[in-house]
Amino acid sequence: MANSTTTSLASLISPIVQEALFVASERSIMRGLVKSFDVANNTGKVAQVPIYPVATAQDLTEGTDMAGTAADQTITTTTKNITLSEVGIMTVLTDMIRDTSEQNVISHLGKIFGEAIAKKQDTDLVNLFSGFSTETGTGAGADLTVASLFKSFAELQEDNAPGPYYGVFHPKAIFAVKSALTNTFAGSTNNAPPETANAAMRNGFVGTIAGIQIFESSNISIDTDGDAVGAVFSPEALGIAVQSDMSMEMQRNASLRAEEVVMTSRYGVSELIDQYGCKLTSDATI
Repeated sequence: MANSTTTSLASLISPIVQEALFVASERSIMRGLVKSFDVANNTGKVAQVPIYPVATAQDLTEGTDMAGTAADQTITTTTKNITLSEVGIMTVLTDMIRDTSEQNVISHLGKIFGEAIAKKQDTDLVNLFSGFSTETGTGAGADLTVASLFKSFAELQEDNAPGPYYGVFHPKAIFAVKSALTNTFAGSTNNAPPETANAAMRNGFVGTIAGIQIFESSNISIDTDGDAVGAVFSPEALGIAVQSDMSMEMQRNASLRAEEVVMTSRYGVSELIDQYGCKLTSDATI
């Protein structure tokens, strides 16, 4: 059974209901930044992702058999298992509310539930950041710096991580970097390109720094000490396997004169290649 959300929709019963206003909820940004795998039904609840090693080419000598100058390379794959699980949300919609509302209540519930599922997927993915072995942040209690981003880029380049590179941080963690970029002397003291500093001042969007596309996500948690773990990573570093993205259905309860409205999703997330990501721990207080 999906988790039940106790909901009062009585406010929809009125002579005139204007256009509905929804409380803003951050949706998933991570789905578009990581590897996504579709899992067919009836294929089990564990998705296996093969990981191929890096091969090395050898110098050859003219007229000499390769077996004599270059050792045969055995290409051995490793496997990452992504275990699927279910998440869901449910509420009870009474006939009275459904039949007396001028609004499309089911459509509204679909929007609310869909955003809740998307937020859960996003949260599960950002929770993987702390699993990266390479730490390039300033550490707990210290502000994130532009230098940390450059260091992350260098680490990924050294490990031949394929681009593009993405950085995802809590808004309060990336605040120090944005403040540095908008400083009058940012171009000279923080190695910030003037156009990046100008964009941050105009739009509040950091943009691309050191070849890293920067995103903010309030789905990253802040610990009791006021610190948060962000990450800079290649899309190959993390994966999400989806068998059922969002499925919404209703079940009739005649004696209650109501419908149970349920939305579920079946998916799993996993780190794929550890060296393709860097975690950045920093202060997340303003």
